[in-house]
Amino acid sequence: GEVYAFLRDRLEAGEQAYVVYPLVEESEKMDLKDAESGYRTLQEQFPDVTVGLAHGQLPSDQTEATMERFKEGDIDILVATTVIEVGVDVPNATVMMIEHAERFGLSQLHQLRGRVGRSEQQSYCILMASYERSQEAKQRLQAMVRTNDGFEISETDLQIRGAGDFFGTRQPLRPDRAAPLPGPRPGRLLPPRPAHLRGPPGVQL
Repeated sequence: GEVYAFLRDRLEAGEQAYVVYPLVEESEKMDLKDAESGYRTLQEQFPDVTVGLAHGQLPSDQTEATMERFKEGDIDILVATTVIEVGVDVPNATVMMIEHAERFGLSQLHQLRGRVGRSEQQSYCILMASYERSQEAKQRLQAMVRTNDGFEISETDLQIRGAGDFFGTRQPLRPDRAAPLPGPRPGRLLPPRPAHLRGPPGVQL
């Protein structure tokens, strides 16, 4: 599909990529299966590159070793859950592909996007989302496309969830709002206008 072709272009340019799946407590097993099946799919689609897997249910030393190999450039694509949300700095990683993006909170999406764009190389954030998504999810995705300013993201997050929800009285993503996606599929980038999201070098998109 279009997304895999774009990803291959970036890999052939010597760059690295994250592919992130959600980890939601209420459906943890399902989400881990998604990450692991995504890992196998990428191994099949990109047999000539090294694909790594990191998630919270693996032994911590194994996850740390995988992330260190990614940082050193020994892994080209890192399939992960939100364990990579903070604390990972890989300047050569220029692509952040977020699967099931409608199931992440806005602050999570913004933090994940911040994992790329850490050098002067042009970086890309690709949001893969189900067409069956709640109004709140649509607003979160629209906010991601509209701005990369952390303050504006926080304000929008507050508006979407409401003041009470902002302080944790309700989970921002509920299982009944999460539509599972059918297996590996040709994705669609958000917004639908460009083939991929672009920005000037060094800007997190």
